Parts: sequence; structure tokens; C-alpha cells
Amino acid sequence: MTLHDDAVLVLKSYEDQQELRQAYLDHLEAHPDGMWKSCHAGHITASALVIDPEHDRVLLTLHKKLRMWLQMGGHCEPGDATLADAALREATEESGIAGLTLLPGGPVRLDRHPIPPPCHWHFDVQYAVVAAPGAVQEISDESLDLRWFDYDEVADVADESVVRLLEGTRARL
Repeated sequence: MTLHDDAVLVLKSYEDQQELRQAYLDHLEAHPDGMWKSCHAGHITASALVIDPEHDRVLLTLHKKLRMWLQMGGHCEPGDATLADAALREATEESGIAGLTLLPGGPVRLDRHPIPPPCHWHFDVQYAVVAAPGAVQEISDESLDLRWFDYDEVADVADESVVRLLEGTRARL
């Protein structure tokens, strides 16, 4: 099974955000290369919110290019067997935390957002991962900063997409 095939299966089984989910599926049907950064019409990305439910907090990265506090995430790579693998890889790379575990139940949310040319859209499939108690983060070269925020602080530092992802994650916990 290809990563494209996995994405279609994951999206077909995702039950929320039906109109947006259909836009993702339509995009993948129209663009066989829609998983890759080279698809200038837009491409699927995978992200994950790193959570520490024991302390009611999340780890956010101050994105180097966007200068915004966001969840970990990025482009799919040829070595990713599944979207979940891509999200977990990105979260591990960007947080520096080994041993993260995906929150069961598949994606938490979808978030489509415009990006600067030459591409036009990121079709982000958002997961959540749990950090082990006592996990210590290590900043990557993709971040300006990496910081834990209490759940109630997120709305003060992050945009609505991160707030909605946190809400969806907390509902699943």
C-alpha cells in the first residue's frame, strides 16, 4: 500500500469535518502526487500536538519561518508508510522527545490553510501524541523555540487551528 492509498483510507474513515474531508479526498483523486511537496496545487501534511496529560500541558514550537507557536508537523517523506508514521516522525524530530505514542483513534482534526507560492495549500492531517512523564524536549533547527504551555495558555499564544486541535485532543482524552 502506498502512502497515497493510506491517506485515502484514513480520510475515508475520519468521521468529522465532512465537507473538508471531502475536499481532501477530491484533492487526492485529482492529484496523484498530492502527498508530496512538489504538488504545487497543494499537498497533504501531517502534524501532531505533543501533550503531557499528567500535567495538563502541550509542547509547541515557535516555527522558524512563520514565527508562530504551532504543533509539530511537516511534509510527508518517501520513507513514511502511513500518515500516522509521518506525524509521529515529525513530532519526534521537532520535539527531540523519543518514545512519543500516538493517541488512539486516528486523526484528531483536519486543517487546510494557504501557504505562499509556488504551492497554494497545505492539507494538514492533525494527530496528537503523548509524551512520557518527565520527557525532556530538545529544540531542532526548524524552531526558534520550544516550550510547554498549560492548556489554558494556548489560546493566548497560538492561532485558532491549534486551539481547535487542543480542544479535540482533550475531548479524546
